[in-house]
Amino acid sequence: MQDVTQPEQAGKDRGHHPHHDQTVTIIVNGREKEVPKNDDLSFDELVALAFNPVPTGEFICFTITYRKGHGNKPEGTLAEGESVKAKEGMIFNVTATDKS
Repeated sequence: MQDVTQPEQAGKDRGHHPHHDQTVTIIVNGREKEVPKNDDLSFDELVALAFNPVPTGEFICFTITYRKGHGNKPEGTLAEGESVKAKEGMIFNVTATDKS
């Protein structure tokens, strides 16, 4: 019985990328990023994806806008402390502003 199972299993794995099924590709500031599928992306996570290193300072603030989101809210602005569900092809623009 084991001989029958192994060829089936090999056929399922051939040309199949399980990691890709578990992630979606989003665009952050014009760059592709892979994130877990069906994951909520927090404001802080998006800032970290956008900047390396993340700008710091007393007067630094961030603005995040997005589009191509889920049907109930396909576009909008993300405020600090909020999150949004990741979707394949979603586009984020993250801007850092120094208010000094």
